[in-house]
Amino acid sequence: MTSELCKSLQASGIRFVRFTWCDNANVIRAKAAHIGVLEENLEHGIGITASLQAFPVMFDMVIPESGLTPTGEVWLMPDLPTLDILPYAPSHARVMGDIFQNGEPWPLCPRYFLKRAIAEAKKEGLEVMAAFENEFYLLKPSSEGIVPADDTVYASTLGMDLNWPVIDAIADALLDQNIVVERYYPESAPGQHEISIRYSSALEAADRQIIFRETVRGVALQKGLRASFLPKILANAAGNGCHLHLSLWQEGQNIVAFPKVPGELSQTARAFIGGIIQHLPALMALTTPSSNSYRRIRPHFWSGAFRAWGFDNREGAVRVPSNPTAPSPTHFELKTSDASANPYLALGAVIAAGLDGVRRNLDPGDPVAIDPGNIPEEERKAQGIDPLPNNLGDAIAQLRQDKVLLDALGPELAQAYLAVRSAEWEAMKDMELEEEVKLLLERY
Repeated sequence: MTSELCKSLQASGIRFVRFTWCDNANVIRAKAAHIGVLEENLEHGIGITASLQAFPVMFDMVIPESGLTPTGEVWLMPDLPTLDILPYAPSHARVMGDIFQNGEPWPLCPRYFLKRAIAEAKKEGLEVMAAFENEFYLLKPSSEGIVPADDTVYASTLGMDLNWPVIDAIADALLDQNIVVERYYPESAPGQHEISIRYSSALEAADRQIIFRETVRGVALQKGLRASFLPKILANAAGNGCHLHLSLWQEGQNIVAFPKVPGELSQTARAFIGGIIQHLPALMALTTPSSNSYRRIRPHFWSGAFRAWGFDNREGAVRVPSNPTAPSPTHFELKTSDASANPYLALGAVIAAGLDGVRRNLDPGDPVAIDPGNIPEEERKAQGIDPLPNNLGDAIAQLRQDKVLLDALGPELAQAYLAVRSAEWEAMKDMELEEEVKLLLERY
């Protein structure tokens, strides 16, 4: 089979196949096999140093506290159903890699972590469907440095007219990779845009997030632009979120809605949300894992700055959107999330938190019908509506104390991940925005 696949790729003009993974710093990386030696790499994988999972975002050096060293080899094994020719680099193809060591899944592999979380959900009779909803900036080089490609406002048709060639090219490239594009509009900030894609199974959703980030960047480069998903780029403009949409299924049926009361959540969905709300301060070290993330998460900025949930409430950390027709609701959305997150770790951790809620039947509390930032502090305290961590250091401290999430990650992955996050926090906690953006703009 691999021989036939290699011949087919060669006939299509493929020169390299990128074996792709996302590391603990949330940087998308790849090693590429030339078509002439591809067959042996498809069968045996491509070797990488285990220490790569101990690199922070700032530089390619091992963090000593990670438990990893420059010794040790792991192998990127291709998940062949994920192989795609890259529309924006048509002599290259991409395949998602699972990381193995000694013939077994490596405990530090982020993709394997999500697979474990999916298996835990299956034990509870649940299948999680998901989609990442990305906001991103299109930027152009200028004499002043890199600046927004336009200066329009939310849903501006001028923004559409100015950018339709690159937006259409992004949409076409996504469709070429079998990703269904649903909606597009310019977002609030200059040069900011949003393209939403169709939901899928949890593993495929995380894979699609990698593909989405890669595709937007690759197509933008073709058009002479830069694309960035960095959470906060401009001090006085909206930041980039990456809201995580989730639904729960049993035996092929969506079970988010309560069947007997239109507009209400099922008990399972309430408990799942209860688990997310319970663990959210610690979850943020995985869903908003950059020091830059916390420049975006502020009250009154639609970014989920409070531990609260509500129906159609864009200020709560968890929003339950209503549907114009039955059934309603069909899903819920975590707003305290951005694209500096490794999607496998973020989604896997959210599933672990939600399953804890289901197993313990956690109550998320009453839905909040107004902006929680407008509720007096004493009243918020009485309702259990807490402000969420306002910096990465606090979120890391919360994760270090969260046994459910640490147990889900496992000791090796937890140690390496926390070491990377902590090193990044120490390096960037005193940076001004301009310095931080200069470092991170093209990492994410």
